[in-house]
Amino acid sequence: MKQIRLKKVALNMQQMGIEQLIVSDPLSIFYLTDIYLDPGKRLFALLIKSDASATLFLNRLFPIKEQPGLTTLYHSDGDDAVAMLAEHLADSVLGVDKTWPANFLLKLMEKRHALRPVIGSQAVDNARRYKDAEEIGLMRKASALNDAVMAKAISALKDGITERELVGIISNLHVEHGADSAQSQLVCYGVGSCEPHHEPGFAAVSKGDNVLLDIFAPVNRYWCDMTRTVFYKSASKEQLKVYDAVKSANLAGIAAVRPGATMASIDYAARKVIEEAGYGKFFTHRLGHGIGLDVHEPPDCSSVSTAIAEPGMCFSIEPGIYLPDMWGVRIEDLVVVTEDGVEVFNSYTKEPQIIG
Repeated sequence: MKQIRLKKVALNMQQMGIEQLIVSDPLSIFYLTDIYLDPGKRLFALLIKSDASATLFLNRLFPIKEQPGLTTLYHSDGDDAVAMLAEHLADSVLGVDKTWPANFLLKLMEKRHALRPVIGSQAVDNARRYKDAEEIGLMRKASALNDAVMAKAISALKDGITERELVGIISNLHVEHGADSAQSQLVCYGVGSCEPHHEPGFAAVSKGDNVLLDIFAPVNRYWCDMTRTVFYKSASKEQLKVYDAVKSANLAGIAAVRPGATMASIDYAARKVIEEAGYGKFFTHRLGHGIGLDVHEPPDCSSVSTAIAEPGMCFSIEPGIYLPDMWGVRIEDLVVVTEDGVEVFNSYTKEPQIIG
C-alpha cells in the first residue's frame, strides 16, 4: 500500500467533507496499491475512509499478495458482491468514482437508502496530478524510450511506405524497447497532417510531404507522448516558416512554465507567438494536457484553465498550425514543473529535418 499517497487522498476527502470513498478506476487503484487488474464486469473497488484505512473488494479469480495496511475481501461469482460492500458503509455521504458503472451504484442505493452518493474522484485526481519522485523517474525513462523510437521511426521513412505501415513499425518499436503494449499511433502525411487527430490510412509518403508523427505508449503504466514533424525530400519556404513559428511557440510555452504560473498564461505564451506570425486562427486546440497513468489527465493547459502550475505536475506542450487542405505542423514535448522552473522530458531534436 502506498501510504503517503493514501494519506494525501484521505486529506483531500476531509477537505471535501467525504468520510468514505469508493475508488473503482483500475489505474487509481494501482496508484494507491501497486495492484493492477482488469476486472471486466466484476466488482473491483477500493473503499477508503477519511482516517486513511483501506479495504479492497475483488473477485477470487484475481488473487493478490497481502499488503500491510490493506484489508482484502474476496467474493466469488454468484455472491452478492454489492451487498458485501454495503455492509462496510456508513449511512452518510459516499464519494464514488466518476467512472463507476451505474449498475453497481444503483444496486448499492437499493440496499442502503440513506447513502448520499456524490462524485468523489477529485480526491484521487488531485493527488495524482502531483507526481512524486518515483513517478517522475518512470516518466523520464518512458520519454527516453520514446525519443529512441522517434529516431528509428523517422529513419524508417522511404518511398512508398504508407501511414499504416509506419504505424505498425512504431508500435513494434515501442514493444521492442520495453513499452507495456502496442498503441495505434498518429502518423500523418501531407494533407492528413492538417487534421490534428488524423486517422492513418493507406496514403504513401510523397516528396514535399509534411510527416507528422505523434507517438505514445505506456511504460511501467506511465505514458510517454511526443510529436515531431519532418519533411520528406523537400520543404517549401512556407513550410519552413510555419515550422519555425511552431518551434518558437513550443519553446515559449516551455519557458513560461514555473511554479505559480497559470496554465492559461502558459497557453497564451505559446499562442501569442503563433498569432504574431499570422497563423493564430490555425492553432485550433489547447496547448497541452496532463499525463501520467492516463495519457490524458489533469491538469488542462488551455486558455480557459484555472489550474496553477505546481511542482510535480506533468503535462504536454504541443502547439500546432494546421492549414486546411494543405498540411500541418505540431511539436510536442512532455514537461514537469520543478521547484524552480521546468524539466523537459524529451530530448529528440526540434531542428527542421528534410528526410530522404
